Amino acid sequence: MFRGHDDRNPSGSRDYSSVAPPPNINKKTKYTNINDLYQTNTTTNASFKQKRAKLDEDDYFDDEEDQEEVVGQKDNSQEDEDEEDPLDAFMAGLEQDKKPKQADIAKPMSSRKPVNMKEVKGVRGDIDEEDTEESYYKYMEANPTAGLNTMSEGGEEDERVEYDKDGNPIYVRGPNFIDPLPPIDHSAIKYEQFCKNFYTEHQEIASLNRDKVNELRKKLGIRIFGSTPPKPVCSFAHFGFDDQLMKVIIKSEYTTPTPIQSQAIPIALSGRDLIGVAKTGSGKTAAYLWPLIVHIMDQRDLKAGEGPIGLILAPTRELSQQIYTEAKRFAKVYNIAVVCVYGGGNKWEQSNDLQAGAEIVVATPGRMIDMIKMKATNLTRVTCLILDEADRMFDMGFEPQVRSICNHVRPDRQTMLFSATFKRKIERLAIDVLADPIKVIQGESGEANEDITQSVIVFDEPSNKWDWMTSKLVEFMSLGSVLIFVTKKANSEELAENLRTRDFGILLIHGDMDQADRNKTITAFKRKEAPVLVATDVAARGLDIPHVRTVINYDVARDIDTHTHRIGRTGRAGEKGFAYTLVTEKDKEFVGHLVRNLEGANQEVPEKLLELANKSSWFRNSRFKQGQDAKRKAGGYSKVRSRPGFGSQQLQQQQSSSRNDTLPSTPPASVTNRLAAIRAAQYKSFTSATPESSWRQ
Repeated sequence: MFRGHDDRNPSGSRDYSSVAPPPNINKKTKYTNINDLYQTNTTTNASFKQKRAKLDEDDYFDDEEDQEEVVGQKDNSQEDEDEEDPLDAFMAGLEQDKKPKQADIAKPMSSRKPVNMKEVKGVRGDIDEEDTEESYYKYMEANPTAGLNTMSEGGEEDERVEYDKDGNPIYVRGPNFIDPLPPIDHSAIKYEQFCKNFYTEHQEIASLNRDKVNELRKKLGIRIFGSTPPKPVCSFAHFGFDDQLMKVIIKSEYTTPTPIQSQAIPIALSGRDLIGVAKTGSGKTAAYLWPLIVHIMDQRDLKAGEGPIGLILAPTRELSQQIYTEAKRFAKVYNIAVVCVYGGGNKWEQSNDLQAGAEIVVATPGRMIDMIKMKATNLTRVTCLILDEADRMFDMGFEPQVRSICNHVRPDRQTMLFSATFKRKIERLAIDVLADPIKVIQGESGEANEDITQSVIVFDEPSNKWDWMTSKLVEFMSLGSVLIFVTKKANSEELAENLRTRDFGILLIHGDMDQADRNKTITAFKRKEAPVLVATDVAARGLDIPHVRTVINYDVARDIDTHTHRIGRTGRAGEKGFAYTLVTEKDKEFVGHLVRNLEGANQEVPEKLLELANKSSWFRNSRFKQGQDAKRKAGGYSKVRSRPGFGSQQLQQQQSSSRNDTLPSTPPASVTNRLAAIRAAQYKSFTSATPESSWRQ
């Protein structure tokens, strides 16, 4: 009923103490549908119906809202009209107790007293209480930078990612970045001479002609690039290993060499630098471990404070431990110590192992640098350096560390690089750290572009280049479009003008032209509006025109990378291409790179070009000398001598005589035991191959 003013009680106060609550107030009512709810409400409040107000959260349980005019049958009694309904009064008391105080509302959620929801009736905790997600949103709104790693662990900001001129990302200094080793001056260090050529070709392999060799390589699924590579083998008997090593190989259940071993081991035993491109599981670990053992056994024992003779770098801890296990298996028969150092291991234990002396060290790049900085070891005695899975090391950001380690090893070392792929970065590393290498590829990885036929023509006079080009240009134009590269802008303009006077259709592009003119020229060339384009190196990269059949390097490129990009403008989209490079006497310093480029592409090197390359001192000194080993200084003089195959009688006699001449009359006990172990080994060549000779049929 309507809550009006009571005339009989001017103060407005009412006494409900004598009014009993209705008998069904605590009775639970079962509702099955909305009509039952309305029916019950009508029965309990027979004389009125309330209209629900729109409430906010704070006033949800507030019972101070105004009520509508009562609908229903009114009681004629004046006392019933003036009295408030008992149920409304009782419910109003409950709602007032449940209404939160204003002071509690102002407190943060964490400081409020916990509420027992079981004691509070009519409250939905999952709706009215703040859940985890709402709390997270409120916190992030108050702390917008929470969780952002804007500072490194050391408190310094991480460096931004930078890119080189080719768009390749340059490594950045992160919180776990390991500084590379500082540069070193090798001229100030006196290194001992060492031998690295231990291979003598087996008579069965020596009797193979070129066709048989190509047939064998095709059967093995390998391709080879480089200067005068050794022939592949098909049996362990062709390696010339001694009995001790052969027993371990047989015990390890090897029956025949894998394809990569058949070609890589003769190269490694010859002392040549090697690039092996093969997938994991191809047997490449043994392909460098067995020659490494032969390499180590020819050198003297380690003295106190000396570092390893063979260093193997691997990208991960797991691979390092795997290589370590394989190396221990083959090295223990020769009493060769092997140590594995990797990130995450105990530095104190690893440093102690290195200080005790180890001929072979298997390491990850970062931890090896740590050990060198701690002076636990050094790289003075390293004469054989092996990089396993070089592509993965580069992908993991170890390029600066790997390069610094390579630069700390003596320059005349033997280096072997193995990789699953031969990416551009790996190729650059190979150029920098390997000397006249031989590349062996198993499978399809890193296949060279065989659609381009390269020719390098040597001229006595620069003017002869013009005569040759003008006499051949019509023939080249009949095959397709022609792209002529020159080095300087002035030369390009002069050459284009001279060709126009000969009535050739010429387009010109160089670096001083704005971008709109360049695009216009390239578009015209793509549309075959002119058959010849004269260009500087601005067109050496990114120009993809399939109908370019001939590239002429009228001037040599500034570096071998630019040269590679130049000739890559032809032979695209499966089309055959031809690349001609014109050189003169003044280009002798660059010709050496051209020779290696031709050998790397497995193409013929003209004798005249090789003669010109040998006039360059750097190429002549870096060229591997067939049949000769490094000079060993003993007794005040040096002598060049050829090394026989490891395990032969001749080698045994030379080792005995050379060691007797150089060692003191009373050597230490450790040296005596080592020499006794070496001399006790029964070296002999396997004169007959295993039954794997079906390829000769």
